[in-house]
Formats: sequence, C-alpha cells, structure tokens
Amino acid sequence: MNDKSLLLKQEVYEVVNCAFEVLNTLGHGLLEKPYENALVVEFELRGIPVRQQERFDIVYKGVRVGDYVPDLIAYDKVVVDTKVVESIGDHELGQMLNYLKISKLPVGLILNFKRAKLEWKRVVLQQD
Repeated sequence: MNDKSLLLKQEVYEVVNCAFEVLNTLGHGLLEKPYENALVVEFELRGIPVRQQERFDIVYKGVRVGDYVPDLIAYDKVVVDTKVVESIGDHELGQMLNYLKISKLPVGLILNFKRAKLEWKRVVLQQD
C-alpha cells in the first residue's frame, strides 16, 4: 500500500508546525526537556491532545523486563521524540521503530532542536 507515507499526514503537519513555533520562540541548542515541555504548552494552546511521559511495558517472551517512556504522544497516535543531537541518524530511527513496536502506535516523529533550522523525521511502522 503506497499511501503509508501519508498516514496521519495532518496530525504530523500540526506537530511539526508546533515544533517550528517552539524553536522560533526558544531558539536552538537548549537541553531536550525544555523543548518537550514547550511542545506540551503549544499543543494545549492549539487544542492538540497530548500525553507526556506515559509508561509502556517492555515485554520479552511474556515477561515484563522494563518500561519505555516516550517524551510525548500527540493525538493518541503519534509518538513525538524531542532531540538535541548533531543529526538524526540510524540510531534515532531504530530507536523510534522500537518505540512504535512497544507502544503499538503507527507513526513517530523525531524533532531535533540542535540548530536554528528544525530537523525532523517521520517514521511509520510497517505492518505485515
């Protein structure tokens, strides 16, 4: 199915717009947490449903072995991960794929606030 890339297109668009607003207001290069918290404020101002630091069990062969705590979940569907890294690479993409598997949510968004220009990547969990 070719429209996988368009999954939750409007929601992702709204989240990225919020990230641009946060970056333009706060500037770049802070730690990750202020960006995460500012996104919560911006989401709430725009009426976007958001959950912060929700816990998901990591299960191995039927046994809980830990937990995963994503930064944000927007619209009950999009995992939002705030980063301040040199660039979004394979590590961050692989991490997001794991987050999507654990949370059973379809789309992830990695937002990098390291530079004056927002870097972002959308990740869609391919279902078999």
